[in-house]
Amino acid sequence: MGEGFSRRTLFGAGAVAAGIAGVGLTATAGARVVQPATATEPFYGVHQAGVATRPQAYTTIIALDLRPAHADRAGLRSVMKLWSEDAARLTQGSPALADTEPELAADPARLTVTVGYGPDLFDAVGLTANRPAALRTLPNFRVDRLESRWGGGQLMLQLCADNLLTISHACRILTKNVRSMTTIRWVQRGYRNPASASAGASMRNLMGQVDGTANLNDDAALEQYVWDPGADQPWFAGGTMLVLRRIRAEMDTWDEVDRHSKELFVGRRLSDGAPLTGSRESDEPDFTAAVNGIPVIPENSHIALARHRSDGEQFLRRPYNYDDTPPTGQISDSGLLFIAYQRDPARQFVPVQQRLSEADALNPWITPVGSAVFAIPPGAPVGGYVGQQLLER
Repeated sequence: MGEGFSRRTLFGAGAVAAGIAGVGLTATAGARVVQPATATEPFYGVHQAGVATRPQAYTTIIALDLRPAHADRAGLRSVMKLWSEDAARLTQGSPALADTEPELAADPARLTVTVGYGPDLFDAVGLTANRPAALRTLPNFRVDRLESRWGGGQLMLQLCADNLLTISHACRILTKNVRSMTTIRWVQRGYRNPASASAGASMRNLMGQVDGTANLNDDAALEQYVWDPGADQPWFAGGTMLVLRRIRAEMDTWDEVDRHSKELFVGRRLSDGAPLTGSRESDEPDFTAAVNGIPVIPENSHIALARHRSDGEQFLRRPYNYDDTPPTGQISDSGLLFIAYQRDPARQFVPVQQRLSEADALNPWITPVGSAVFAIPPGAPVGGYVGQQLLER
């Protein structure tokens, strides 16, 4: 850059534009038009937003690695400060520092920016002793056909919003400003029913099923199963663990299955998501119900095996669909980005996935091709940055 040209210089011009836009007025043929307020989610707080936040319509998840020259505590701190500074502004509808397209920040659309740390990060930056004990790579499951291009990563950004343009702009800002310090490993994009259209109902996945019915839905449950109390690592109090599974739906053969069989494989009706023993989606499944000695809900149905067998197997689900350009010769490349948050995946997620891997009736039509685990640090203190509890100990 030329002399005197910096992020702050650019921000000066951007701030003027943002200040004018923030008044909420536009001039149209001399008229004074009031623009509607936009929805925002908080950035600062005890927990990072984007976990317990009401799910937005779109997500983009990015895994990154620190470049070798910046793979230390100071490098990590620099990245965290840049991301936090920019995210704190973007989530509130203000342009980031050095934002060359400040107009694109005007609609935050409930944008959330959630930062995660992969298992390898702590060794890379000399903080091995501070890695949460629950942050471990998942075991290989029988149904897995994992592709390396969808796994790993020292750092993670999960961006969610109700406007795809908002996410695209935030992705560009947050990645280009750390380009000299990081490299991108993979990017995954997903979508779900817009919150405004779902009226509180669960989303549908691309196989036609209502997805995410049995879920944690109150603060007490989140405190018990999702938010880490900091007993193992005090700096991690208020954080959580994210499990991401990229599950390809074998739609080309799923289309050949009759509707009744599809409902038996899942254990729910396709029309309304109600269990086969109920009349509403929210009804509790009756796994003891039988007709002529045959269970109404098959023992190997998805909901029978996915249902927690103990309180310790509960976790927060936040799934998104994906539909990408298929490889040559393949009709589709679509499926589910299954995102789950919990204190300890080994105790909460793995037992459930082991059962599903062994016997789920859906297994011939779903293939896990990606898997990753990240520690989600606690939220940033007001005026501070994500990871401050770790990096300024």
